Amino acid sequence: MIELRNITKRFGAVLANDRVSIKVEPGTIHAIVGENGAGKSTAMRIAYGFYTADSGEILINGQVREIRTPHDAIAFGIGMVHQHFMLVEPMTVAENIVLGAEPGSAASLDLRKAAEEIRKLSDEFKLSVNPKATIETLSVGQQQRVELLKALYRRAQLLILDEPTAVLTPQEVEEFFAILRGMREQGKTIVIITHKLSEVLAISDNVTVMRDGKVVGDLKTSETNAADLARLMVGREVLLRVEKPAAKPGDAVLALRDLSILGRDGSKRVDSISFEVRAGEIVGIAGVEGNGQTELIETLAGLIPGSYVTGSISFEGCDITQLDARKRKELGIAHVPEDRHRRGLLLDFSLAENTILGVHYRKPAVSADGILLDQKGIQRRTEQVIRDFDVRPPNAALPARALSGGNQQKLIIGREFELPPKLLLVSQPTRGVDIGAIEFIHRKIVALRDEGCAVLLVSAELEEVTALSDRLLVIHNGRVVGEVDPTVASNEEIGLMMTGGSA
Repeated sequence: MIELRNITKRFGAVLANDRVSIKVEPGTIHAIVGENGAGKSTAMRIAYGFYTADSGEILINGQVREIRTPHDAIAFGIGMVHQHFMLVEPMTVAENIVLGAEPGSAASLDLRKAAEEIRKLSDEFKLSVNPKATIETLSVGQQQRVELLKALYRRAQLLILDEPTAVLTPQEVEEFFAILRGMREQGKTIVIITHKLSEVLAISDNVTVMRDGKVVGDLKTSETNAADLARLMVGREVLLRVEKPAAKPGDAVLALRDLSILGRDGSKRVDSISFEVRAGEIVGIAGVEGNGQTELIETLAGLIPGSYVTGSISFEGCDITQLDARKRKELGIAHVPEDRHRRGLLLDFSLAENTILGVHYRKPAVSADGILLDQKGIQRRTEQVIRDFDVRPPNAALPARALSGGNQQKLIIGREFELPPKLLLVSQPTRGVDIGAIEFIHRKIVALRDEGCAVLLVSAELEEVTALSDRLLVIHNGRVVGEVDPTVASNEEIGLMMTGGSA
């Protein structure tokens, strides 16, 4: 269906793709896996016309073709569904799907005809999408189906899906895979860029493994396994499970009583939550994104004004509900935010400057008189974070934006762990992080727990939150709808609770 042949692409001094060759057979589901910075997304963006290769060629159905823009790719029957959906929320499904490919003349847009065609496509591929519904009323899983319909409406025969299950519940993943298998049966060809090896093994026919901009493996999925794929991706043996001794919880460090949080629009984002987190345990929160997790963690970190909060937050027996973020950090509360760019880093600042964010006014960042920055102290702290948390490249003078997503995450985690914290609020700790760094971050979180830290963990990755947590709370519509033992409860039970059902 499509072949990339000896594709090379540089961004300045960075060699993103080094003579990459990938062949995707028609009527198959082809997975592309690799660590952050391996070059997998770059290669597929070249196939879709986002980037132009410096050298090499693209063949469609055996013929060399020039693809310089997404418009060229669409003309050759290639569609791409991005990890972050590109939908206009107040508009209807039909309006979103035809955007840029409107039927009828400029003077008269024939939306009725478009809606009929969309309904037929939805029925044909069992997508169950109402063309008249507005995007803002749809679940994340339904919005993803709209993105698929956008590509199918444009007659795509090859669909490139970038991290397609990142925000889906286990039930939605199963439904989504059933849709993909149905598409394959109807002759469509699908490429999935992912880091979830269990899903690669469950859905794909073939898998290409990339490392350091090169293809290091091209395998039939039926002839490989997760351990082999991980070894190819990282270049060494990788521990694919979280190994941790039994927790030894102590006294309650964090206690919430009837905590409610309002959004800026006045709606209740968190509704009367009460729970405790004890020293030496990891309490996980599982839920579909957008059910109050973000507001909960940011409130506990002191980032949401007290005027939006009712109920009480107690830390080591003291009420901290009205304390600001600085005072909470001084008490020993560390925060690893879900959005490392918006909340975690100043991208144009150096690694050294980023390692003192939040503690820039006290030792070791300032001199004894508390007036000037202590550059030697900052350098020592930065070198320790870089060394202990394996931040690459190990150059304290580099701007944070020069690091890959995984190394940016390790820098934030290193900074927060160096406090050292009594309570760690950690949200999406491995989002966008490659498999080697995931293993490393998980080990560090467990080690912190074993040192007596209380950990409150939020993750959209159900496998991650169940593997790391000693106790698991499930949240839906801003309420805790149940507590489960993560070693006993199945993903299906937890997924049902996440969507408002009962286990």
